[in-house]
Amino acid sequence: MLALEFGSSNNNNGTRKRGTTTSTDSCIRITMKDRSKNRKPLQRGRNLSIEAIQTIQALKRAAAAQDLPCSESLSLEGVFSSKFSRLLKLDMMAVLHELLRQNEYLLALKVFKVVQNEHWYKPQISLYGEIISVLGSNELYGKVDLLFTEVKTETGVEHDIEGFNVLLENLMSFDMTELAMECFSLMKSLGCEPDKSSFRILINGLESKGEAGLLAIVRQEAEKYYGEHLAFLENEELVGS
Repeated sequence: MLALEFGSSNNNNGTRKRGTTTSTDSCIRITMKDRSKNRKPLQRGRNLSIEAIQTIQALKRAAAAQDLPCSESLSLEGVFSSKFSRLLKLDMMAVLHELLRQNEYLLALKVFKVVQNEHWYKPQISLYGEIISVLGSNELYGKVDLLFTEVKTETGVEHDIEGFNVLLENLMSFDMTELAMECFSLMKSLGCEPDKSSFRILINGLESKGEAGLLAIVRQEAEKYYGEHLAFLENEELVGS
């Protein structure tokens, strides 16, 4: 951004002569302001490439033009075939993460469906958790339910305890207790053993929601791993106080 400052000089008598100008009559001071300080930083570790940025812009334009009559913009299908499909794997994932960051959840879901058809795609619970977090934040609980059903049908889901814990926490925060318990069962069926954080999230969440029956079941299972007194919960209470 340019800030321009104009100034004028006076003659020796302190008055400016009308109709005359000299090279010293006026001056312009140009100040350059760093606009990069106002930009919202990217949330991922990798910067968006020019191709990824252009694809995001094209997708958003096409989505906005869908309901406009006689629009000359490319259709969404056209953008996917002419731009998105030509991106490298890292750029495709960068586009998906950036759309989620911008809360463009409908576009992000379409991108995710395309990504799932790529030969290199491998299901990641952390990615599902990221998408579910955005959907739940927008109160699209029906879509959360559908997406979690899809998680259960995926094969080769990685054993990512941190990803499962984030998903558990999101589901509990959205008051989707039944799905949280299904998630707990799923992680165990995949051979991903719950840790202290897993039990802490469930026990605290179920206790706050008054789910006495489910709470008793989870506490009983936690005791098999960490003993009868569940000292890690007591330690958390001491830290909190």
